[in-house]
Amino acid sequence: MTQKQLATAQRLLPGSGLFIAFEGGDGAGKSTQAKLLAEVLQRSGHEVVLTREPGGTPVGEQLRELVLSHGQGEIDARTEALIFAAARAAHVAQLIQPALSRGAMVISDRYIDSSAAYQGAGRGLGSTEIEQLNTWATQKLRPTLTVLLDVNPEQARARRAGQVPDRMEAEPESFHSQIRSAFLALAEQRPAEYLVLDALRPAAELHAEILQHPVLQRALDGVPSGAADRGKTP
Repeated sequence: MTQKQLATAQRLLPGSGLFIAFEGGDGAGKSTQAKLLAEVLQRSGHEVVLTREPGGTPVGEQLRELVLSHGQGEIDARTEALIFAAARAAHVAQLIQPALSRGAMVISDRYIDSSAAYQGAGRGLGSTEIEQLNTWATQKLRPTLTVLLDVNPEQARARRAGQVPDRMEAEPESFHSQIRSAFLALAEQRPAEYLVLDALRPAAELHAEILQHPVLQRALDGVPSGAADRGKTP
C-alpha cells in the first residue's frame, strides 16, 4: 500500500458511506464489475446503492433516453455536455448524496470522468472546462475510488458485436481512441484515487483485484454501514 493509498483508505471511518465509480470505454465490463462488487458489499452487511449514469433518478433516466437514443435530431456538443451535467446534478442531489449521508455504499457505472473524457476530449470541449461544469453540478462530490477498466476501442467493439449501438457507441474508432487516452490521462493525474485494470483480463480475476484495494479492504473490515435487510440495489 502506498502512502497516498493509505491516506485515502484512512478517510473511511467504520460505518461511513463509500462512493465507488467505474469508468472506461463502452464494452469495458463496468456493469459486470459494479454488480459483483455490490454483491460482496451486501453480503458483508452494508446497504448498497448500485446505480448508473446518465440515469439513477426518474429525470436522469429520461435525460439518458434523450441523449443516447437515435432519432432525437441534432445534439451539438455543448448541449450534450449540459444534458449529462443536468442528469448528474439530479443523480447526486436526489440519490448519491442522501445515500452517502446515511452511510450507504454507492457504486456508480460512470461519473464525472466520463464527461471529461467523452465531451471534454472526444467532443473537443476541453476536459478542464467540463470538469469545472460538473464540479459545480455535483457540489464538488468526488468518488472515494475510481476503477478504470481499460480496453482498446477495437477490442471493445468486438465485445459489443451483435448489439445495436447507442449514439455514443456508434461514434468512429478515432473518437473512442481519444476517450481511452483521456481516461488514462485522468488516472495519471490522480493516481491515489484510481485503480487502473486491463479490462480484457478474466472477470473473476479483475473482481478479486478490486476487492484487494485498500479502500475496499477497509470497508469490508469495518462496521456495516447499514442493516443487512436494507442492503438492496435499486
